[in-house]
Amino acid sequence: MPYSDDLTDLTSDQVLLKQEAHRFAVEVLRPTGAALDDLSPDRVIASGSPLWDAFKKAYKAGHHLRGFPPQLGGATLGPLESHLVGEEFGWGNSGLSISLGVTSMPFRFAAMNGNPDLMREIVMPFVEDTEGKYVGCWGATEPNHGSDIILAGNDPNVHFDCTARRDGDEWVISGQKSSWVSNGTIATHTLAFLNVRPDMGMMGTGIAVIPLNLPGVSKGPALNKLGQRPLNQGEIFFDDVHIPAHYMLVEPPNAMSGIETILAGANAGMSTTFSGVARAAFEEALAYTQGRIQGGVPISSHQLVQKRLFDMFTRVQAARALSRKANLRLASGQPTAHYSMAAKVFATRTAFDVASDASELFGGMGMVKGVLVEALMRDARASLIEDGANDTLSIAAAQRLLG
Repeated sequence: MPYSDDLTDLTSDQVLLKQEAHRFAVEVLRPTGAALDDLSPDRVIASGSPLWDAFKKAYKAGHHLRGFPPQLGGATLGPLESHLVGEEFGWGNSGLSISLGVTSMPFRFAAMNGNPDLMREIVMPFVEDTEGKYVGCWGATEPNHGSDIILAGNDPNVHFDCTARRDGDEWVISGQKSSWVSNGTIATHTLAFLNVRPDMGMMGTGIAVIPLNLPGVSKGPALNKLGQRPLNQGEIFFDDVHIPAHYMLVEPPNAMSGIETILAGANAGMSTTFSGVARAAFEEALAYTQGRIQGGVPISSHQLVQKRLFDMFTRVQAARALSRKANLRLASGQPTAHYSMAAKVFATRTAFDVASDASELFGGMGMVKGVLVEALMRDARASLIEDGANDTLSIAAAQRLLG
């Protein structure tokens, strides 16, 4: 029998929301992801690529405005509702789910600032976009800085290398963000973490929104990766790029609380996406083992296979439960980063392990290009280091638990 998801803990409106998100995942995300997986990185982002049709459909449906308030076109989604949508998108394709999730970041944080010039110049063009013309990215990772920033604390020797210096009514940006910036080579705007006060270490960070069509901005080639190939990633270079003063959203030392909030949201979002990936892998394994005949019987008749399927099911449900807890915690007003880190570490590890088990249950077919579990395993592997490597996040969460 096919897998039937448990909907007993959802209201009728939540069930409808989940079903609509699943429809979008089935009709748009999964087939687009499959079409992009075999393309070279430059062809993934080329004009006429299926990527842009998926973006257009997502924007037309308003999915780019998740997290925006209703007065700016966002849906009134609580933490559970957001989780339902995010899990279905991850089920559809993790790379596209991440790409569509990160695209709103510069615009959402500019909207939170409330500056009327920012609203007119940055926010409203994105809100009104139904074609996918405005694409955001999160410019944090650098060639010499990634997961280390999570553990830096007040160490004055650890700070971002990409700098911002005040020059009258402008800020001047110089430096580089690394090739792991999601949407990096297709983005029109970035939310950038910048070194404003190097003597303060990470406490000296500023957060700015930067249009990427300004003089002095250049980009590297799209990254050629093992997994999540539909997710464009690439370098961004800043050579004395001038931005208006009001584009600096947060200055030191106030940026650290913003960084913590962003990281908590990103980790919770990763747990949501990869709960969906884990579920997709389990569903594929369950269906395949019931239809694959060996020795005259379906291989699901064998007790070892049954035990494997049960273990996969248990881990998927546990990942979903912890991910939902982390997302609910985001709205609680209480310290939340360690919950988000725990959910991200557990859900991404679950996704990789379940996808690997699914591939093994498929036998030789689990290694064949074009078979979904093969792509899911590659996609899940990247998640163990995205938005903080899992070992580093585990240490950071433990330190927060210890106070």
